[in-house]
Amino acid sequence: MAPDLSNILAGRLTLVQLVVADLVASHICKQSSTPVQVNISAQSSTPFSFIDAPPLPATPSLATCSAYACVLAELEPKPSYTEDTFEVIGCEVASANAWPWQVSLQYKSGGTFYHTCGGTLVRKGWVMTAAHCVHSSRTWQVVLGDHDLYSHSGREQFKKVSRVIIHPRWNPIDVYNGYDIALLQLDSEATLNSYVQLATLPPSGQILPNNYPCYQTGWSRLSPGGSLNSKLMQAFLLLVDHQTCTRPDWWGSNVKATMVCAGGPVDCKCANDSGAPLTCQVNGQYYAYGISCLMPFSSCNILTKPRLFTRVSAYIQWMDSIMN
Repeated sequence: MAPDLSNILAGRLTLVQLVVADLVASHICKQSSTPVQVNISAQSSTPFSFIDAPPLPATPSLATCSAYACVLAELEPKPSYTEDTFEVIGCEVASANAWPWQVSLQYKSGGTFYHTCGGTLVRKGWVMTAAHCVHSSRTWQVVLGDHDLYSHSGREQFKKVSRVIIHPRWNPIDVYNGYDIALLQLDSEATLNSYVQLATLPPSGQILPNNYPCYQTGWSRLSPGGSLNSKLMQAFLLLVDHQTCTRPDWWGSNVKATMVCAGGPVDCKCANDSGAPLTCQVNGQYYAYGISCLMPFSSCNILTKPRLFTRVSAYIQWMDSIMN
């Protein structure tokens, strides 16, 4: 299933080390800026099993030189892959159904449903996503157990959304005010199996430390308004603590206490699926720690502009008051 992050905790990098890594990586990456095509073969047909990090390749290949990727590649756990050939951009195609709480949020247009955001199955009849994904009035559905948006495997469950509940303090005019969270009630409950599972919510108020390793998943766009990666992607990120992320030369006052920042060896082409979960492993248990927020695409791949997420642990009481 999802990569085991526990073995990375002992090798956390400090912010100073990341800056040094950025300088070293910039030099190394100049040596090889040509996109590399990698042939990846399936390693296992087992749909739902935890996987310890497999051996890393001896020399990491880079297509777009993320500032950290050259140096951190040796620390990054590699998942098992689906059979595919793609350009390495600092993230990978996830193993099929490796993140079984991941959902595709889709809107209806002209009789067809289209993917627009990610989401997280948190109860059998409830999905968590970003408020900015659903603030407009549309006909919505979510797809559970999906991996390839353009090819159905028979594992998918299609659920209509019967109710959209946006946090009352969300303001689409002031997206940096926070509260970018919404709950979607499904018209029928999900059937849990090897491909569809509930995410575990973090304890209320939980704040993980700086450089804590996590994964973002989603079907991301290659550019604003561009085409989607049809297969679910996963990106390795390191949390950035609030004190660092709110520095004037970072995100400053745009980051509220109810948000979390995360960056690392990943091209933003892989990590811009709004509403998608940020998943962190704590004591062997995976938690849906964050929800991908709305942020400028132009800020991608900048050390001092890590990705922004709604911190789920800040909203546990609000969510419980609705779902219970």
